[in-house]
Amino acid sequence: MTLSVDLWVDPACPWAWLTSRWLLEAASVRDLGVNFHVMSLAILNQDKELAPEYRDWIERAYRPVRVLIAAELAHGQESLAALYGAMGQRRHVEGNKDFDAVIVSALSEVGLDAELAQAAETTAYDEALRTSHFAGMDLVGDDVGTPVLKIGDVAIFGPVVTPAPKGEQAGRLFDGVVSVASTPGFYELKRTRNEDPNFG
Repeated sequence: MTLSVDLWVDPACPWAWLTSRWLLEAASVRDLGVNFHVMSLAILNQDKELAPEYRDWIERAYRPVRVLIAAELAHGQESLAALYGAMGQRRHVEGNKDFDAVIVSALSEVGLDAELAQAAETTAYDEALRTSHFAGMDLVGDDVGTPVLKIGDVAIFGPVVTPAPKGEQAGRLFDGVVSVASTPGFYELKRTRNEDPNFG
């Protein structure tokens, strides 16, 4: 029986990208159905005191998530997953930090209408974006960011991993995540990150 797994991501976050690639790899060796959802670092940080340069970056980070939500509303969950994949490849693997260029080329790659890029310019999709964001964040509380992973009735932040495990190693990590997440009273495993994201 296929296990349904939900993942909330923001395309601006390299750690969420790595988690998403691991989860898709795990789905190739375990019977999983992966459902992508959008969360927003901009919404997450909207009421926090931030350095001006980070605040400016956060405001720009609204652009790709608005386009992802617009694509999902127009074309469904599979289109969201494909567009997120195309955005992440450009931003994280290829190193293109221009959100607008990433949006335009990703839409073209996955065969979606170029007019969806206009969603970046408007707040018209923000209510749907907030609904999606809080559908994930309300499961885990305010102390975490992206990614949020939901397996069955349990949701957690993470796992945060670099590089993304491949093959059976990805499957074993998934098994371990299921084991700890399904343990009553389990809340946290963590250590300081001493590596940058590795997309290799």
